[in-house]
Order: sequence, then structure tokens, then C-alpha cells
Amino acid sequence: MSKQSGRGRVVGLPAWDRCAVIGVVNVTPDSFSDGGRWFDTAAAVKHGLALVAEGADLVDVGGESTRPGATRVDEAEELKRVIPVVRGLAAEGVTVSVDTMRASVAAQSLAAGAALVNDVSGGLADPAMIPVVAEAGAPFVVMHWRGFLEGGNVKGVYDDVVTEVVDELHARVEAVLAGGVSPDRIVVDPGLGFSKDAEHDLVLLAHLDRLLTLGHPLLVAASRKRFLGRVLAAGPEAAPPPARERDAATAAVSALAAHAGAWAVRVHEVRATADAVRVARAVEGARAAGNGAEGAR
Repeated sequence: MSKQSGRGRVVGLPAWDRCAVIGVVNVTPDSFSDGGRWFDTAAAVKHGLALVAEGADLVDVGGESTRPGATRVDEAEELKRVIPVVRGLAAEGVTVSVDTMRASVAAQSLAAGAALVNDVSGGLADPAMIPVVAEAGAPFVVMHWRGFLEGGNVKGVYDDVVTEVVDELHARVEAVLAGGVSPDRIVVDPGLGFSKDAEHDLVLLAHLDRLLTLGHPLLVAASRKRFLGRVLAAGPEAAPPPARERDAATAAVSALAAHAGAWAVRVHEVRATADAVRVARAVEGARAAGNGAEGAR
């Protein structure tokens, strides 16, 4: 499968000739990276618009932290956080993704103008999710997920992390297809940091080509995650830098993911990643032009 075919097109969303950039708006008080900064609706909408101005193609709005150890919020609170922000951004012409594991939040977000449902459980947390997405005809992100992380790093044991993630994602995609979601609206995500340690995350990034064999556009969400903190720590026993000091490392992953053929990357700080994916696209174009010239000789 070529990089471009792996990058693909997601029906129901704009088409880009490069890896797309998804900016994150956490409408939560307890996100691992920026908890509380955008908890107010007006602040969240303003931040989403700023991300677009910095180069985001989509804005992913979430009202529930999925960091390890986070306690779930109730449905009413999640709706209260998310829907006004989705509505406000959509009214400004922003392509909005909603980050939720609840079918009710997905349904109301789609009605408020969201274009994409990003469910870190791939439809496993709420049995009603797949029917809701299928009926709406919405694009759907299917992430590799092994359960809620309230108890820490749940089921993070692998004999071969790449093979197991690919196989488990394949099984989940089959279930989503059986539930009526169109194959040209499915995006896959390896779930970096979810039931995975730093070594697992790095191995998955080194083998994105294997994830592309699933035949669906690939989303890579590495932004500010723990494995980057481990990579950046001064030594094995040194403390990792805080989440907001991992943006340069995030942009490096964005360039690597774009080069590998990812459809999109999801990041908190957009500007550096927007530059990174454009450079990756320019290099890709130069390589294609060079190959064409070589073939014409």
C-alpha cells in the first residue's frame, strides 16, 4: 500500500494533499496537559479558533479526560461542557471532531455541527455508539483500546505489540463495519499511551506501515504523551519534562508520521506540527518529482 493510499480520503471530511492537523481543545479541569485552561465555553471556542489560525485543519473537542487514573464525568456534565463549544466552533465554519465515548454526546455533537466522532474506545464503552454513528453517516475514529484507565495502565502486556494492536484493531473495525458504518468513513488509531508503555509506543511508531495495511486512513495521537517525556528525560532515573515542554518532540513525531503516510496527527500545539507536515509533504513531492525525472531519462 502506498503512502498516499494509506493517507486516503475520509468521506464526509475535506480532502488534504498532506497529513491533516487536528488541534485539541480539552474542555476539562483535569486533562494531563492543559487541564482547566479552556474549561470556560468562550475560552474554549476562542482557543479552537486560534488553533485554526495556527494551521489546524480540524479541532477535536473533548469534555472528559482519558489520562490514566482519571475518573469519568457523568453524561450531563460532559454534554454541558462539549455541546456549546462544538456549536460555537461549527458556527464559525470550523471542521469539528468530538472526542467522546458516549453515544448521546456523539449524537448531540453531530446535531450541533460536529463532522467526526473520535471515540478512544472504538465503540466498546457504549454499545449505542456504533448505531448512532452509522445512522448519522458520520466518519468515525476507531482507536485501539483495552479498557478504562481508572486503575492505571490496564492490560498493557504484549508479546508482539505491533501484531497484537493490528489484529485487535482489525477485529474492532470488522465489528464497526458490521454495525453499519461505511468503510470509507473509518479512521484507525493505534492508541499510543493507552495500555501501552513507552517502549510499546515507540515500536508502534516505528511500524506505522503495518497499521496502514488495515486499509483505512491512520490517525497518530502522540502529543505530549508520557513516552515522549521518557525519551526527553536526561537519564533513566531522571524526571521527564512536564507535558507542555514536549511540543518540539511532538512536532518531530508529526513529521515522522506524515512521512510514513498518516492521514492526520492530533496535537495540542499546532503551529510547529503544521510546519512539520508541510515540510514532510514538500519532501514527498520532491521525491516524486525526482523519481519522475529519473524515469523519463
